[in-house]
Amino acid sequence: HLTKVCDVLLEARIERNDVVIALGGGVIGDLTGFAAGIVRRGGRFVQIPTSLLSQVDSSVGGKTGINARQGKNLVGIFNQPDLVLADTAVLNTLSEREFRAGYAEVAKYGLIDKPEFFDWLERNWREVFAGGAARTQAIALSCQAKADVVVADEREHGRRALLNLGHTFGHALEAATGYDSRRLVHGEGVAIGMVMAHEFSARLNLASPDDAKRVESHLKEVGLPTRIAEIPGDMPPAEELMKAIAQDKKVKGGQLTFILTRGIGQSFVADDVPSSEVLGFLQDNLPG
Repeated sequence: HLTKVCDVLLEARIERNDVVIALGGGVIGDLTGFAAGIVRRGGRFVQIPTSLLSQVDSSVGGKTGINARQGKNLVGIFNQPDLVLADTAVLNTLSEREFRAGYAEVAKYGLIDKPEFFDWLERNWREVFAGGAARTQAIALSCQAKADVVVADEREHGRRALLNLGHTFGHALEAATGYDSRRLVHGEGVAIGMVMAHEFSARLNLASPDDAKRVESHLKEVGLPTRIAEIPGDMPPAEELMKAIAQDKKVKGGQLTFILTRGIGQSFVADDVPSSEVLGFLQDNLPG
């Protein structure tokens, strides 16, 4: 698809100062931004995200790319859009499953460093799902939270890695399902991954098991999967999942980097996590 898009842009004689518009969800936004950024060595583009997940996450921050056989979003560039136009009314066209999947990324911002936002979501998530002022407020706060982090660390040399809470596990699960949306979509992988990140933190005696239970309870209440066992179909052994984790973009010098937590809204970057601990944790979490 990337080759096809680039070919169309070149056939249309798109110039560097022309604007390519990404109208769609996260995959469309990432694909468009990547293509616009490599055709003629860099062009302009505008994001018009049409899913909740893309409005609160992928359209903001300039990360663009495509999946590879070895893992999620491993081929791409940083390319900031000229404009992001998020029309919340478009979300009324989403299926319940897609909206729930996007909500996982909204909850993520509370779990990273805004415990009061997570408290608010626990009380008001039904209004967020219903639409209106609560939905707009949740989207605006999520976008601001991400923008603040990106401004401070655009290319993920430090703090921006916190935005990947739950994603190291989640991306590995997506790769394990072959990116088959019938089995798992990105937000569902993130939901399971965030529960796993909190449980793994508790296993390492960094956080209370009660925090993991609270996260799982909320995500389960809104209808999101929280366990690997809820993914349809067979899963590969833990050793295969470890291969996907070892391809994670945050790996440095072969060392695994995880976003762990000391409690709700107290996430931090851990760059010295032993592989043996992760493997044992995965083995305990896989069905059977």
